[in-house]
Amino acid sequence: MTRVQEELVSAIKQGDEALARKLVFQAGTGSRQVRAVLEAMLEEPAALSRQAAVFGLGEVGGTASVRRLEQQLALEEARQDYDGETVAEDITRALGRIEEASARASLVRKLERLVASKPERSAINELACALWRRRHPDLIATVRKNLEHLALPAPHGLHGLLVLLEKSPEELAVWARDPSVPPEDKTRVLILLQEEIPDSLVPVLPAFISTEHALLEPAIREQGEAAYYCERLLSLILLHRERLMPTFEEETRALLRSLSRELVGSVSANCSIRAAILLKFVGRSEDAALIKAHRPPDPVGAKVFDDAARALDDAGKH
Repeated sequence: MTRVQEELVSAIKQGDEALARKLVFQAGTGSRQVRAVLEAMLEEPAALSRQAAVFGLGEVGGTASVRRLEQQLALEEARQDYDGETVAEDITRALGRIEEASARASLVRKLERLVASKPERSAINELACALWRRRHPDLIATVRKNLEHLALPAPHGLHGLLVLLEKSPEELAVWARDPSVPPEDKTRVLILLQEEIPDSLVPVLPAFISTEHALLEPAIREQGEAAYYCERLLSLILLHRERLMPTFEEETRALLRSLSRELVGSVSANCSIRAAILLKFVGRSEDAALIKAHRPPDPVGAKVFDDAARALDDAGKH
């Protein structure tokens, strides 16, 4: 048992969630025994052990896990130190993975506590992602009420969450194409969709892609929110590539290729690297020369560009 616990902690430290997920259910026979082992790990002084336990309880799920995680959240918040903040963030993410309604209720209570204090923007954004995973129409009134009392400059994660909760897919597509909507508002929606894209919103992605064209010039010059919007959009597509690409019409794929060709030369390293990777999947063999022309000097970026150019060169030979 000690070996399994140590391997679980190691997997969490390395960020290997797939391995951690397997190890969780080797910690005992049945959910009750696994939960008992994980709850014992919550008593450990080492933050990594508590993080591993929190991850495990999120995988086990159930009302009992929600109740224990909420208790631990209060303990971690009371620590008022870096380790406590880190474990508390993991608890928020774990609650976002548990399907029971009690998990959503726990997240709402955390939101109300945050709004009553002076929260960091990052804490609100993290919570918005978890609430998006546990979305429900009942959340609309709660999010609206808390937005009225939250003293944070707009926009942030709750604004994006409200847009996604209130708008139908058809309304969201119109909103995404509307040039009067600031790009920073749309970026907040893209960040939440990166967390999870329901099937009903997959057809809306081309609307966000078409919006990127108007932001190309400032994005290439790395001007603020335009560059960040393009970066988030490319990240979203790459993260869910296997699911999204087959749904895109030829017109959308052609637009993605055109946008990627422009962004591969962006001043923003985040934009240019993602554009080069995307060209591997939507580009043509002649795009390899463009990628090589914009190859960055740093070894990590250079390898990404080399791999993308090689993939297109190889595709052109077959």
